[in-house]
Amino acid sequence: MTAPYDYHIGVDYHKTYSHLVVQDSAGKTLRSGRVKNDRQSLGSFLERYRENSHAVMEATRNWMVMYDWLDDICDDVVLAHPLKVKAIADAKIKTDKIDATVLAHLLRADLVPEAWAPTEKARDLRVALRERMFYVRLRTMVKNRGVTVFDRYPEQTAQLKKLGDLFNKTGLQQLATLNVSAIDRIQIDRGLEFIGDIDGRIKQAEATIKAMTKTNGNVKLLKTIPGIGEFFARLIDAEIDDIDRFRNPKKLAAYAGLVPSTYSSGGKIFHGKIIKQGNKWLRWAFVEAVAPAVASDLQLRAQYEHLKLNGTNKARVAIARKLLTITFQILRDQRPYERRGVDSDEGASATISRLSR
Repeated sequence: MTAPYDYHIGVDYHKTYSHLVVQDSAGKTLRSGRVKNDRQSLGSFLERYRENSHAVMEATRNWMVMYDWLDDICDDVVLAHPLKVKAIADAKIKTDKIDATVLAHLLRADLVPEAWAPTEKARDLRVALRERMFYVRLRTMVKNRGVTVFDRYPEQTAQLKKLGDLFNKTGLQQLATLNVSAIDRIQIDRGLEFIGDIDGRIKQAEATIKAMTKTNGNVKLLKTIPGIGEFFARLIDAEIDDIDRFRNPKKLAAYAGLVPSTYSSGGKIFHGKIIKQGNKWLRWAFVEAVAPAVASDLQLRAQYEHLKLNGTNKARVAIARKLLTITFQILRDQRPYERRGVDSDEGASATISRLSR
């Protein structure tokens, strides 16, 4: 149970304004109204309710701004999981005032399904990591657009494609000599110049990330896991933030969305594909780490090849789950990864067996 606060504040946060509802311990609404999203307006609205108060808001887009303002005013701030606040998500009638009132009632009754509020350090690192990922995606888009142009000249580019990467040093030199139309030459040159600019931004972003994690011991530990390199180590550490908030690997797997969907009816249980909810960045990192992991670790490769008999996708998910389990143990015990036998980790082996069925 939460502490017996005098004031319970529900906040329905929007881009330019928020609707606030202040209730007392009996559930009586003391104040309700729309507030402009700035520190001064929020402070003025809640001036009489600062002492012994707590507030709740949903983890919506850019929630950090309002969360930090409320944290300076109230004794405690609770971050609600938007998909789990069914009283709001499933409501037939939705208004800002109703949503804020429901949040205040749930907070007063200690029934708020909480979302994790990362530390400021983890938040900053996540911002830096997402910047790099944005530039990488942008570079891929520009390259794909260039490939569309190249495909109009199959005879000239057929030999180039054998290089494997049209955009490495050798490929770029060859692309510069292609005999194409004037407009296509303009587009190719602009695209290649743009890719060079993006590469520079990626290097700058990586330098920022490296400086932020220079003394991070967790990153060094995570890099000892097969398939986990510099970037994934930093991403995984930032998304987990604090391993102690997970009681066991299963909780971490559920948070990452690396657990099968389950349907139970009539005494029978069916397991389907992995759930769509969860931290998409963690799930992506572990799944992407599978290929380099099985290429560098004999035990993981043997397990992967065995599980492929039941389907490649199931095998990838199972190995990703094993990498997650290893991550949990390494961060919990604060020791580097040590290669062991295939079945030495009973928990991970059980997981692989279940997911491969």
